[in-house]
Amino acid sequence: MAIEVITREDLNEFRSLLLNDLKQIIQPQSQQIKQWLKSNEVRKLLNISPGTLQNLRINGTLTFTKIGGIMYYNYSDIEKVLNGNTQKKVTALFK
Repeated sequence: MAIEVITREDLNEFRSLLLNDLKQIIQPQSQQIKQWLKSNEVRKLLNISPGTLQNLRINGTLTFTKIGGIMYYNYSDIEKVLNGNTQKKVTALFK
C-alpha cells in the first residue's frame, strides 16, 4: 500500500482550483438576465402596482412591445429609466 503525502501547497492549489470552479458555476446564473420581461415580472422587479406600470406606459416613461395581448418590456429600457432618474443627495439646511 503506497502512502501519498499531501503538502500545504497541494491543499492551497486544490482550494484555488475549487474556488475557481465554484465561481464559474455561480457567475453565469447571476449574470443571466432575461432581455424581455412580462408585466408581472416588471412589477415584481420595481415593486409597483399594475396601475403604476400602466401610468409609466401611458406617459411614455417605459416603452413596451405588445404581442398577442401580452406586453413585453426590454430590460435595458428599464435600466435606462432607473439610471436616468437618479437624484442628488439634498443636504439639510437645518439640523
